[in-house]
Amino acid sequence: MGTKRKINKKKPAINDLIEVMAQLRAPNGCPWDREQDHKSIRFHAVEEVYELIDAIEMEDDHEMLEECGDLLLQVVFHCQLAEERKAFDFEKAARTITDKLIRRHPHVFSNSDADNVDAVWAQWEKIKREEKEGTQHERSSVLDGIPRHLPALQRAEKLLKKARKSGLADKPLVKTTKQRYTKQSLSKELFALAEYAQNKGWQPEALLRAETKKQEKELRKKESRLAK
Repeated sequence: MGTKRKINKKKPAINDLIEVMAQLRAPNGCPWDREQDHKSIRFHAVEEVYELIDAIEMEDDHEMLEECGDLLLQVVFHCQLAEERKAFDFEKAARTITDKLIRRHPHVFSNSDADNVDAVWAQWEKIKREEKEGTQHERSSVLDGIPRHLPALQRAEKLLKKARKSGLADKPLVKTTKQRYTKQSLSKELFALAEYAQNKGWQPEALLRAETKKQEKELRKKESRLAK
């Protein structure tokens, strides 16, 4: 039996959360928590993000509070696992993101000028590329950095956004069957296409993922040609 721990509410709550997580992972801690590793809980964070999105869309502050806590737990859990491997801890993770925010906002924390969103975005991307130059994470393409496991529609949207902002997609990449859509007509069209695919026994997620991969390949070829 482990010794019951009293919570000192005068301390920052994050310190207690870190200590509780460490105790759950200790030899006399929770059998389930002790069995976990980074890979075994990797999709838990995704689930918590979706639950937070649901709470936000419902405008439910109570649920948002709870889901923010659940998501924070996933961060603390991974930091605890990393600390046990002597890789990094929560303090280092927090310091890293704080330093990154300051470094990538010189228009706020230094004397750089960026008076509109486009200028801020361009400056952010430039600083990010400079940070990664000469490292194993160096990005050779403006299209790099889009997570492979994003939902297909979100990944397609991010690819198009990067392509447009970099000048790789100055005109539509694929012709649509209809020239003009309203938000309402497009939302119905998207649902109708998903329904059509389902009736055919096709997976719309897989189809869009494959098409996005094809378009990305063509965009990278175009980028290489323009760089010569």
